[in-house]
Amino acid sequence: MKAGLSARRLLAAAAVLPVAAVCAALVTQHGMGMQPCPWCVLQRLIFVGISLSALLGLLAARPPWLRRLAALLMFALAACGVAAALWQHHVAATSPSCNMTLADRIVGGLGIDALWPQVFAAYTSCADAAATLLGVPYEFYSLTLFVLLGAAAVAVLRRPAG
Repeated sequence: MKAGLSARRLLAAAAVLPVAAVCAALVTQHGMGMQPCPWCVLQRLIFVGISLSALLGLLAARPPWLRRLAALLMFALAACGVAAALWQHHVAATSPSCNMTLADRIVGGLGIDALWPQVFAAYTSCADAAATLLGVPYEFYSLTLFVLLGAAAVAVLRRPAG
């Protein structure tokens, strides 16, 4: 079965695209003044996790089960990202405060907001962070990428081991 992308190419794309998404978020944050809420920051963290999982899959040509494990982790994280983006759009964006929500607790509990605040600190409430970019709610860009990354993970899992 030669049709389609190889597992290595899918994993390479899954390692690079989430980092590009975080970089784009940082450009809109620091260049356009679009401050992140806890759910935005959680999605950044999930993107980093997917990228690291994809790198693990890329570097782990042998044994094949490690590549599959990395793809499973990518899929699980992508599903979490889809849930976070949908929650942000349908629930958090209509809430006046998102302090002590699940996203706030995860990011704060990991301490990554204190470790690297320029990237992982939330600076606004979810309602205030509700913004559009080119007429599309900002979280829908993340949602689309999470769906694509989940599909890439499934494609890697469907490739023959070895």
